[in-house]
Amino acid sequence: MIEIHGLTKSYGELTVFDHFDLNLSESRVTALLGPSGCGKTTLLDVIARTTVPDAGLICGNGGRAVGYVFQEPRLLPWKTVAGNIDFVLQNLECADDRGESVRRWLRLVGLEAFAGSYPHELSGGMRQRVGIARAFAVPSSLLLLDEPFQGLDLGLRLGLVKLFDEVWSRDRRTAIFVTHEVGEALLLADDLFVLSPLPAHVAAHFTIDIPHGERTPGRGRLIEIEQELYTLLVPAEPNR
Repeated sequence: MIEIHGLTKSYGELTVFDHFDLNLSESRVTALLGPSGCGKTTLLDVIARTTVPDAGLICGNGGRAVGYVFQEPRLLPWKTVAGNIDFVLQNLECADDRGESVRRWLRLVGLEAFAGSYPHELSGGMRQRVGIARAFAVPSSLLLLDEPFQGLDLGLRLGLVKLFDEVWSRDRRTAIFVTHEVGEALLLADDLFVLSPLPAHVAAHFTIDIPHGERTPGRGRLIEIEQELYTLLVPAEPNR
């Protein structure tokens, strides 16, 4: 478990977290939702140890290798698809093992035929598939995703959600992902936290026990959670 106790973080006069507490379970997918600017990405960066908090303890993340999927793929434009995945493995595996690892991940994300292509030759959805493969290729126990499907059309987004779910089901790491899309959270998350406006605190926590592959949006417990989420996330209109 990753345990966050008394997290405090400010940027100048802007207080993002003030004695913030949160526990994140191992080998599960945790979704973070909340209004824009409420500190979700900052929280990922604190967990990844790329941002230093002003105060507080973060236990359980020390010494972990971290895989990160960003809002944009951040691929190296001068390297091929295979080269981008190979790059993150250079100090971890010998050349022969790296080659097999690269082929395995390309096969899992359906890009074997594009191993020799460069990022500018790929569609946005294909580039993000490379980003997912690259993040999983790192032998990490912690995977962080910062709105990884943002900006894609509905069909691509749902396809990538399904792809991530399939890959994660084969390799169940602790995954924490930020999203504004309620549907994504309902399909992928085992635990779902809603953060409040700043200074952020946990406004709600939902646990979804339905197996990932058996979830049907708009039915049963999922529609109940969806309705509660929209109540929390969509401001009520003022009385006229």
